[in-house]
Formats: sequence, structure tokens, C-alpha cells
Amino acid sequence: MFADDDLDAAEGPVDAWLAGFEQRAEQARALSTRLATLTVTARSRDGLVEAVVNSSGVVCGLRLEEGIRQQAATRTAEQILAVLTAARSRLGQQVAAVVADTVGADSPTGQAVIASYRKQLGPAGEAGRIVNILDWRAL
Repeated sequence: MFADDDLDAAEGPVDAWLAGFEQRAEQARALSTRLATLTVTARSRDGLVEAVVNSSGVVCGLRLEEGIRQQAATRTAEQILAVLTAARSRLGQQVAAVVADTVGADSPTGQAVIASYRKQLGPAGEAGRIVNILDWRAL
């Protein structure tokens, strides 16, 4: 029914497709592993506030130095929000770097992951403008 040459010719593209599929699956596993362990730390300029966010952008650590007691509560709140904004912004940058290193930022998978994080974290800088608006005395 089929000649051996026809079967051999058909195996080449199938083998190439399978190899490509296996490579993409390995890249996706590497991406998932690296993103799962990703955390980002940010500190205020004066070092009084430090925050850590996990790969989902959720706060997993917050440290306030004793010197924080010497300032107004509103200033402390502003610093916490600013540090969280900085950490989440850096998270987006780190995610983009991990995506580029594993699946490629231009790949469909890479674009989907980056778009998902952008949606989750918001555009870079937008949250920073919100923090600045909170300091109404500076307006």
C-alpha cells in the first residue's frame, strides 16, 4: 500500500515536530519552576521600610525599622505603598527577563505570560502615580 520511501519521508517532519514539541515543553517547565520561586524585595530610600512580594505580586514580607516610630503614620503608609509599588514593578521586569531566558519574549507562550502579569500587576508606573497622588501636600 505505501512504499518504504514514502514512510521514511513522512517520518522526518513528524520527528522534527515531536522534537520541537518536547523542547517547548521543557522550556515551559523551566519557566514555571523559575516563576514559582521568584520573589522581589524593595526598600525605601531611608531604609525604614522593606517589602517582599512573591511571583504573584502578593506581599510575603514587610519589615519596618525602629526609626519608623519617629515619623507620622501617614508618612509610613506612603512609604509602604511606594515600596510595594516598586517591588511589583520590579517583579514585572523580573518576569519579563525570566520569560526571555526560557521561552522567549516573542514566543506565543512568552507573550501570553507577560500579558497575564501586566494584567495582574497593572502597567508599570501607573501605581506609582497613585502613590504620588496620596501625598496631597506635595501637589
